[in-house]
Amino acid sequence: MQGDTLLIKSGGEAALTEWQHHFARLMPGLRVYGWDDPFVDARSVKYALVYQPDHGRLADYPKLRLILSAAAGVDHILADPALPANVPIVRMMTDETRERMSDYVTWAALSILRDMPVLVAAQRDGEWASAHTGRLARDTRVSVLGLGELGRAVATRMRAHGFQVNGWARTPKSLDGVTVFAGEAQRNAMLAETDILINLLPDTPATRGILDRTLFARLPTGASLIQVGRGAHLDRQALLDALDSGRLRSAVLDVFDIEPLPPDDALRRHPKIVITPHIASTVSYAARARQVANVLGAHLRGAPLPFVYDATRGY
Repeated sequence: MQGDTLLIKSGGEAALTEWQHHFARLMPGLRVYGWDDPFVDARSVKYALVYQPDHGRLADYPKLRLILSAAAGVDHILADPALPANVPIVRMMTDETRERMSDYVTWAALSILRDMPVLVAAQRDGEWASAHTGRLARDTRVSVLGLGELGRAVATRMRAHGFQVNGWARTPKSLDGVTVFAGEAQRNAMLAETDILINLLPDTPATRGILDRTLFARLPTGASLIQVGRGAHLDRQALLDALDSGRLRSAVLDVFDIEPLPPDDALRRHPKIVITPHIASTVSYAARARQVANVLGAHLRGAPLPFVYDATRGY
């Protein structure tokens, strides 16, 4: 580790001091530099911790051994057409990631349960909407699309809050207190038993655009959507049409195909949509630094690396 360089593109120059502080404590022999530091020797860069790296830059480091995503997803890295081949990409997954996502989805589900979009609109319009008392968690069917690390954590939390919980995965899984549907043949059956759909699928060719008119038509009339997967999953016009027609009752959206979402975007203006700025599972620098240190330690020992992106699965 002595003399190895970690190059960071996450949080900008303002965050670099904090990153360096955490790594000085966790891995004292590691040299930590910012992405745009002009004095970095490209041949010394062994590791890169990045979010939305400039296309072509990662290929400039001939001794690069690991690419570490500063976020749970890796699509922002895979978008680079010059991405160096055969360099493992490691997803960011921490206990804090699971906890923050579960907290966010709990807030979103309870907000939908109590008709919060309607109540916010009523507040804005000066109405006293006392008829909107919402429903009970025990009478509400929540379905989680995607039972990976975050999906399992969210499903477990939803169960703890008293919801009836379903989950869908590509292959059969078992999760205590959760009715699990598996494979394409069973997905429609789950959608038909859904009052709140939570999307936590990865970004793969098979999942892009999955939140479309066909899927929304499979949901019971009046269902709601919590979109915390990837921006590429959502057909935005299909969502707007489903809300306008009453097919869907409301939506909470945290990820978008364009970020930041433009101020005049139609999604922002819709009264049945609650928008948050991609913060559902934003993790502290301290937690991410600990995870990176654990990954680098495993790499140095020659041990298996956790959360490595698998191109054959697409996540």
